[in-house]
Amino acid sequence: MSFGLNGRTVILTGAAKGMGPAISRAYAREGAALVLSGRDMQAVDGLVAELKEAGARAIGVACDVTVAADTDRLATQTLQAFGAIDVLVNIAGGTGPVGKTAWDTTPEEFDQIVTLNMGGCFNAMRSVLPAMIARRYGKIVNVGGTFGMRGRAGRMAYSASKWGLRGITKSTALEAGPFNVNVNCVAPGMVDGPRFRTKVIPAVAAAEGVSEEEAVASHAAEYALRRISTDEDVANACLFLSSDLSRQITGVDLPVDGGWALL
Repeated sequence: MSFGLNGRTVILTGAAKGMGPAISRAYAREGAALVLSGRDMQAVDGLVAELKEAGARAIGVACDVTVAADTDRLATQTLQAFGAIDVLVNIAGGTGPVGKTAWDTTPEEFDQIVTLNMGGCFNAMRSVLPAMIARRYGKIVNVGGTFGMRGRAGRMAYSASKWGLRGITKSTALEAGPFNVNVNCVAPGMVDGPRFRTKVIPAVAAAEGVSEEEAVASHAAEYALRRISTDEDVANACLFLSSDLSRQITGVDLPVDGGWALL
């Protein structure tokens, strides 16, 4: 099916790492004009070249979302290139300390992940919202996480950053709603991919003394649907919340986790 995004201008932060490439390709298939941003411009430029080779309209812009001047420049260059900002997808983020209790987490570790996961989304939204409000149209999709819905031992700093992002999303949705701007949050659970297969699963297998296949099955058993999400699942949720099919949905947290959060 088509999500009606042909010709829309979409900014994606963190476009070339993690789930970013799959989400970017999904918007390209819809015919959107893409502005891909990130700190690693070698990766961004490679993805831009790939998408343009496939017929997409795409540019790359260097941007560290923790720097407000960078996100302001990202919005300005998007307007210069395409004349409008229809959609912002905030993918850029980090994992923070893993396996640390709250009392073992350093103030520096806590500040770093909160600044990236909360402050980065705030900066990007703040930079694009004036253009959206002026046109009385816009869609913002923040990529959160289910650890910000249930919490997770050993991931306090990350959970806090994603929980805070939910508050940013909901408050901004209330403020931007009168201007026909929708602001929502997609909350992936564990996503099958390189990090899951090369880092998470080997670590679980070693800790529990099981095979990697058994570790994957153990993860899947935690979810109602008994399967682990893919980056395409997350991309489809982003497309939906970026489209006018979701015109009457704002301020929501949409878990894409096979039924783990179940709030």
